[in-house]
Amino acid sequence: MNKHVECALRLLSNAIFVNAGIVAVSVVSLGSALTAEYVFGLQPCVLCLYQRIPFVVTTILGLTGLVLALNDRNRISAIMIALGAVAFLINSIIAFYHTGVEQHWWASAFEGCNVAVNPVAPGNLLESLREAQAVPCDVIPWADPVFGLSMANYNTMMCLGLAIGCGLCAWLIRNRKR
Repeated sequence: MNKHVECALRLLSNAIFVNAGIVAVSVVSLGSALTAEYVFGLQPCVLCLYQRIPFVVTTILGLTGLVLALNDRNRISAIMIALGAVAFLINSIIAFYHTGVEQHWWASAFEGCNVAVNPVAPGNLLESLREAQAVPCDVIPWADPVFGLSMANYNTMMCLGLAIGCGLCAWLIRNRKR
């Protein structure tokens, strides 16, 4: 077998490396979303917010898998990676749905749920809802200037690739010879 292929298979079947990668990708993705919101002022719609949830889940699964791998529990760690694959697939589905809404392929079922509520003043809930500016899910707040792809488009592709990659890595780790 080619030395480069052997090296790649060794890395992809290393539970520590894979779990650390899952954590890194998830944290960077969440950080990017928060940077876009708080630094560049891009207000998220409800579908944008839903796409963050699987990244939180994969961060937790990756950290759990990393602890298991560091304690030589690679086969159980592979289960965390497989669950991460499912979470990334769910994220890809949400992002694809969001892409469809942005492209007007279908209407969002969540259009009425995208109002920001001020959590500091629960007594003023109705007033907060009245004053909140709803962010429509079908408006693209940022598109890549070269390809014209939105963040939802990139998230669809990235998370689908991560789901496939995590599934492959979980299989390799599970079937790795000791």
